[in-house]
Amino acid sequence: MNPENARIPKNFIRENVQPIKTTMKMKNVIITSFILALVLSSCADKNQAPTAPPPPVLPVLAITSANTTTDSEYPAAIQGTVDVEIRPQVSGNLDRIFVDEGSYVSKGQTLFKINERPYREQLNNALASLHAAEAALINANLEVDKLTPLVQNKVVSDYQLKTAKASQKIAAANIEQAKAMVGSAKINLGYTNVTAPVSGYIGRLPKKQGSLVSASDVEALTTLSDVHEVFAYFSLGETDFIHFKEQYAGNSLGDKIKKLPPVTLILADNSAYPKTGKIDMVDGQFDKTTGAITIRATFPNANGILRSGNTGRIRLGLNHDDAILVPQAATIEMQDKVFVFTVGKDNKVTKMPITVVGKSGTNYLIKDGVKSGDQIVMSGIDKLQDGQAIQPEKSTKVAEVTNKK
Repeated sequence: MNPENARIPKNFIRENVQPIKTTMKMKNVIITSFILALVLSSCADKNQAPTAPPPPVLPVLAITSANTTTDSEYPAAIQGTVDVEIRPQVSGNLDRIFVDEGSYVSKGQTLFKINERPYREQLNNALASLHAAEAALINANLEVDKLTPLVQNKVVSDYQLKTAKASQKIAAANIEQAKAMVGSAKINLGYTNVTAPVSGYIGRLPKKQGSLVSASDVEALTTLSDVHEVFAYFSLGETDFIHFKEQYAGNSLGDKIKKLPPVTLILADNSAYPKTGKIDMVDGQFDKTTGAITIRATFPNANGILRSGNTGRIRLGLNHDDAILVPQAATIEMQDKVFVFTVGKDNKVTKMPITVVGKSGTNYLIKDGVKSGDQIVMSGIDKLQDGQAIQPEKSTKVAEVTNKK
């Protein structure tokens, strides 16, 4: 035993150790109570259910049917009413070019001049042959006139007169042949002066002055387009063509064409051509390769805005009775499919695929998926989930679904 502890009285140890033990027990009780309170509080928080947020308030539109017109666009190729290649009919050097690229020319105006000297000499040679043939006919006539009385008086035999008459017919035939040669020479000489067959605009001029040209050349001297009116050619598939024919009354396709409404040409910059056109031709048969039929619309072009080779789109309006239209803003597109959210009686939404067959203004023309009387969510659809509940709000925005015929 430590000598220092031996000096502490035993009564002192008993009197002071007992209070220390009591104090430690009280501290343990307090700590235990605090921990128990924390555990009970945690359990109480877990058992308490969280408060669910209220369903979103979204505008809802009731779908109705209406008569409307949908616009379909088809790629179109534009040509002048006359697109002609200007080619030389005779060979020779190109002496003169009287026009410039892109210039407007009138019918009969001289465009090119080919060296005419060889062809003028051919004409002179043909005329000389004609004169010689005419002289030969005169001699033949004289011979017949001379022999006729001699035969009548039996001075010479009849054989000589028949030979003279045969020579007379040969001389007459030679004259006709010479006249044909003269006419051919005049035609060739005229071909050296190349004129415009119609009024219109000149295209590119690949041949320059001094070039050797020939009727067998692959490349033309130029092209000439009459574009006071233009043709816009576009194609319809079989289904579209059947629907197209069913739109209008008439016993024949010709009768239906007469009753077709005007069509609009959309230019390359997406602007509409100021003049409307008229469909005036439907091809006689479908293309076996594409399965489409060609249709032609004619547009006035007095100001020459359109040229051959332009492209565009024909906007064709088709009438629909009792059509179901859905605003495009109320749809969502996913994986090449279009969906709307319909609202059920329990205010829960259902993601419904729809079949779009056309457009009318800002609305889709619907074939399948929804019907008249169904309610659809107008906005906020990008955050909706299938089966989610909403609080419908009747939309004050009415879709512009009716277009008068």
